[in-house]
Amino acid sequence: MKKLPLQTMNSSKRIQLTQRFEDALVYANRLHQGQYRKDQRVPYVAHLLSVAALVLEDGGDEDEAIAALLHDAIEDQGGAKTREVIRQRFGDRVTAIVDGCTETDGMPEPSWQERKVAYLKQIWQASPEIRRVSLADKLHNARSLLVSLHREGESTWQYFNRGKEEMLGFYQSLNQIYRATGNDYLSSEFNRVISEIASFGNLTPRLPDSPTSPL
Repeated sequence: MKKLPLQTMNSSKRIQLTQRFEDALVYANRLHQGQYRKDQRVPYVAHLLSVAALVLEDGGDEDEAIAALLHDAIEDQGGAKTREVIRQRFGDRVTAIVDGCTETDGMPEPSWQERKVAYLKQIWQASPEIRRVSLADKLHNARSLLVSLHREGESTWQYFNRGKEEMLGFYQSLNQIYRATGNDYLSSEFNRVISEIASFGNLTPRLPDSPTSPL
């Protein structure tokens, strides 16, 4: 995988958002209605909006921003049926980006370990647009985790199905892949946030089994 160069925003190039983005926002909000973040307080759409904002601020186009709004739709809200709706309403490119950010879409669901290892392999081979949306997603998740650690301390980890060592190990593996495949603000910021999480309580991560490259 060729490492992506550091990207700089071109202030003269405006990113245009059309009715398609509005339609995707309404569709995403309806799909995730009643779903909340891990603290069971913040509506899930807040995460989707944050990911879309990071993608746009990083120079992503409308398709990437739409995919950011829908990046969890297939995995969390309907699998193959939802994928087909996305394809029909927003096109093949958006669908491909969402697929690239999806850990699983079928039943029975693979184990946590199997899902995470497969996702690491996906991201190592990902296109630039999939990498951007994935990175924005994981960066916002990591920021939310860090905020919760500062507010609630070690009790934060009760929101996760896996232990803190395994969760941080997964993030550390992702961090290595993002840094190996790009040199950009989002990956630098992800590295900073993960380093701060790792230093919180001097935690030693447990890395999952991972792809041959780059780990």
